[in-house]
Order: sequence, then structure tokens, then C-alpha cells
Amino acid sequence: MAIKNNVKVEFKCTLTDILSILGGKWSIPVIYNLCSGKKRFSELERIIPNINTRMLVKELKNLEKTGIINREAFATVPITVEYSLTEKGKALEPIIEDMLEWGRKYQVNKL
Repeated sequence: MAIKNNVKVEFKCTLTDILSILGGKWSIPVIYNLCSGKKRFSELERIIPNINTRMLVKELKNLEKTGIINREAFATVPITVEYSLTEKGKALEPIIEDMLEWGRKYQVNKL
């Protein structure tokens, strides 16, 4: 029984860790939009509805810190920055697609 409790604790910690990375309102939309390739900050801001600049900056920093996205800055005036998914981030694409399919199947948008 002690082993069972330990497994539950480990499972809970893992889910908590995952949700701390992907549980924010904007994490999944940012990752989803980077699945199609590199994007500049202004592109992401334009294609993600209702996100404000401050939240996008915060989300991009968090996703970069956790190794989900790459940030590449170019020495231009003004500076040009492109964001792309890392291998770790690319591994989330089928999961996000499955979530979208689940939403379509169960018509989550009608709740």
C-alpha cells in the first residue's frame, strides 16, 4: 500500500510540473502557432486572439526557460527576434492535435 501511495505522489508531482509549464491560458496557443514554423513576436501577437503584449512576453520567457521554444535574436536595428519550437516543444504537437480533435468530437466550444 505504501508503494501505491508513493506512485500517486509521483504522479501528482508530474502532473503539477506539466501544468506549471502548459497550464497557463496562453501556453498552448503559443505552442500551436509555432508548430507551423518560426514566427516573429509581432506575428504571434497578431495571430493569437486577445493576447496582450505583456502576457505574450511572459509566456515566451516561460516557454523558453522550460526548453519548449528557442529564441533567436538577430543584430538588426531594431532587433529582430524569431521564436521556434525545440525538439521538446515539437513533441507536444501530436498532443495538442489530439486535444483539438477531442474538443471537436465533444463540441467543447458549445459549453
